[in-house]
Amino acid sequence: MKFSPFVLALFGFMASAQNFVSKTENYPTFPACETVLKSEKEACFKEQLKSFIFSNYKEPAVIASEKYSGLATVIFEVDTEGEFQVLYVNSDYKVLNEELESVFKALPKISPATYNGAPTYVQFRMPLQIPLTASSFQEEVLQKDKPLEAYQNEYEDINTKKFTYPQYSSGLNIPLSHELYNRFTTNMDKIGTNAHTASKPFLYTDIQPYYDMQAQNQDLFYEKESWFGRKFFNENTVQIQGEEYWFTFDIAADLQLGRDFGESFTTYNNTRAGIVQGGLGKKLNFYSVIYESQGKFAGYFNDLAIDRGRMNTEQVSIPGRGIGEPFKDGFDYPVVEGYLSYDVADYLNVQFGRGNNFIGDGYRSLFLSDTPSPHAYFKLKTNFWKFEYTNIWSSLRNPNMTTEGGAFSTKYMATHYLSYNVNRRLNIGLFESVLIESEPNRGFDWNLLNPILFYNMVEYSTGSRSGTSLIGLSYKYKWTDRINTYGQLIIDEFSLEEVRAGNKSWVNKFGFQMGAKYADAFNVDNLFFQLEYNQVRPYTYAHNTLSVHYTNDNQPLAHLWGANFREFLFITRYKKDRFYGHAKLIFGERGFEVNAESDPFYGTDLLGDERLRIADEGINIGQGNRANSYYGEFEAGFIVNPTTNLKAYISLIHRELDVSQNTALNSDRTTTWLNLGFRTDIFNWYYDY
Repeated sequence: MKFSPFVLALFGFMASAQNFVSKTENYPTFPACETVLKSEKEACFKEQLKSFIFSNYKEPAVIASEKYSGLATVIFEVDTEGEFQVLYVNSDYKVLNEELESVFKALPKISPATYNGAPTYVQFRMPLQIPLTASSFQEEVLQKDKPLEAYQNEYEDINTKKFTYPQYSSGLNIPLSHELYNRFTTNMDKIGTNAHTASKPFLYTDIQPYYDMQAQNQDLFYEKESWFGRKFFNENTVQIQGEEYWFTFDIAADLQLGRDFGESFTTYNNTRAGIVQGGLGKKLNFYSVIYESQGKFAGYFNDLAIDRGRMNTEQVSIPGRGIGEPFKDGFDYPVVEGYLSYDVADYLNVQFGRGNNFIGDGYRSLFLSDTPSPHAYFKLKTNFWKFEYTNIWSSLRNPNMTTEGGAFSTKYMATHYLSYNVNRRLNIGLFESVLIESEPNRGFDWNLLNPILFYNMVEYSTGSRSGTSLIGLSYKYKWTDRINTYGQLIIDEFSLEEVRAGNKSWVNKFGFQMGAKYADAFNVDNLFFQLEYNQVRPYTYAHNTLSVHYTNDNQPLAHLWGANFREFLFITRYKKDRFYGHAKLIFGERGFEVNAESDPFYGTDLLGDERLRIADEGINIGQGNRANSYYGEFEAGFIVNPTTNLKAYISLIHRELDVSQNTALNSDRTTTWLNLGFRTDIFNWYYDY
């Protein structure tokens, strides 16, 4: 085949190497180009390659018969041995791909390119217009891999850019903090929004349409010139951002010093923590925090940690934190949390990690709360149309039971929550949770992976003693943009026949919640009021199989009082710039067990055996060692760093417990606890036991 000068000129652009090829000392060289000048070797290489392709290419019959016209792309390299390697061929026809690949495989071995006297490879991209004509060869416009020498400055080429706080638009969780959440949930609760506010924690992307957290936080920034001033008052300790990645590192703390005036001793908490979070690309995010802590708390809180500890050992269970050991006159309790978050699509987020979740619109939840110690979980959160569907699979621990190897016994929980915005004002939710023990000869029950509601039907099909399930119903109604009411109904077991009989049967194990919120109360910005009533009948959440009680590390998964109580609480919050404060009043009627063995069992302690119940009928809230409790908490603080939510605060807790009978477990007790603190507020501390 002969070529005109025009074709030869065009061919000079057909297979240019990457823009760094000129840095090589010698271009790949065909035998016919050995004697040409170095400056002419590139043109000679391309001319020889062009000639070979035109001489050896045979157009497939289907191309000619269908009069096909299109683009074919070949990516190839000349390796360090001087051999042509086809990396990629793409066209609309498989036969065309095969023909082009065969042409390149037929190319002879040539002298490789060299750099600093050593052989190196060079990669090329060749777009070809089919059918192959004089105008088929096009100039290369896209590069692929680089030869080895191009990486010699790779480290220096890594550049960062100004940190733009990408966490606020990421798929990371917003840390569970009542004060923090109160800043933006009032916007999400306005009439007409399609937000779903029960399943927490929220992702930062969940609140973006309603609240610009980045702008709100940066409005609080101080003008600080020094590195220490910026890091302490405004920014993350370390913050780095590149084109497709970012991460931050923070030194966190929870330092408390206080006094229990009722029992005349000093309290303290000394927590040091490191927090790493970041994102890779736009979909994958990660978060991890490691706590190392020692503490001694008010007397009632210390006793609770000991009472919930592992049986027949000195190990304790710090409420909300986890298993710990005695340390001097207090406790040592390390905690680790973290997760990976991946946005599969705009409507689906997947998480795997260790932490807590919360389902409900109230201060308490009768479904699932963040009061127990963190645990392993896998979560799917799907948001579409007027629905949000949350699936959580959890691995929980029974420290009172161990395996043959000495590890804590494991149980598995599957939780489903479907939220539906019925109209501009009304939201309803369906809840279901099932617990199944990990039996030595049973293995993991794959039925748990069922993501659909009404698992309890599956439970009974696999054996009535295989686990325990709960179902629930929730609602929220927006009366105005500032006032809404909410509630929950949780059912462990229920018999309509027994209810009609009016005999207060023990099988009617249920509880309910009613609450109301008033935001920007009396036209005062950021003034918030909340009223809430909770009631749970005895034996709710308990079971006759002790390995499937509704707990983790001996701590309740729902309401922190367990069962057998009534509670009325009032909360008010206020925030102005960096200053904040809250007041909390809780009045309760409770029934306690009378001995550590819960025999007879009055239905309060979730670790009790319902087969030891006191009766089948005549079951009342407050049975057992009846008590009236009062809890008041007042806290005022200053947000030291809005980015990390570092706070300095002072709190005063007054707690009174008036029991019918003083026992080793519970007695009349009055606690006044003053506390000064300096903490990174990234989880809720509950002291209102």
